[in-house]
Amino acid sequence: MHSPSVDSPPRPPRHDRAVRAGTVLALCSVLLLALVAAEWKPLLSFDGDVSRTTHRWAVDEPGLTRACRILTDWVWDPNTMRILCGVVVVWLVWRARARWTALWLVATVALGTALQQAMKAAVGRDRPVWPDPVDSAHYAAFPSGHAMSATLVCGLLLWLLHRGGAGRALWRTAVTVAVVSVVGVGLTRVWLGVHWPTDVLGGWLLGAAVAALAVAAHQRLRP
Repeated sequence: MHSPSVDSPPRPPRHDRAVRAGTVLALCSVLLLALVAAEWKPLLSFDGDVSRTTHRWAVDEPGLTRACRILTDWVWDPNTMRILCGVVVVWLVWRARARWTALWLVATVALGTALQQAMKAAVGRDRPVWPDPVDSAHYAAFPSGHAMSATLVCGLLLWLLHRGGAGRALWRTAVTVAVVSVVGVGLTRVWLGVHWPTDVLGGWLLGAAVAALAVAAHQRLRP
């Protein structure tokens, strides 16, 4: 006699997993936003301690500070990220004949930019002010636009690579570049004294949340 087979429990649909991830990230973003808006003292103390220390280092290390400015203004700048998305959109339309996915990518990046600017205007958090600044920036501080743009764009492009069946070498290279870019841009913004650490954390969380929810929408509408 053969014992009855026991089926493994079915895995949840991929879009459900993406929705759960996006929801958790969004809730973390809302919690951090509430603490920033309420000016929670432990949070402000942490921001101040880290920012004062890194600014002192930035003033003492002009060579490294100059390199950070090049990276944040040219390599990891939000406009650079948008140009990269534009190149991918052209490729999707021209070579892959994936017009719907190209439109989805454009709409997601535009939505992320609008959400970022709306949150900056709503929170109105002041940027750090130094007697000897090493860089300057415009608009309100929270969330960091650089950190959010890098997280959103890198997350979307990594998912498109994975969906397209990228080879192991290409995938590992892309993941490494994405991680270095997302982490690196956040560190440069704090090092240059134009953002508080929690501005960067907020940008990372919000960018990841938008990317996850956008992926869930794509998987549901275009399985």
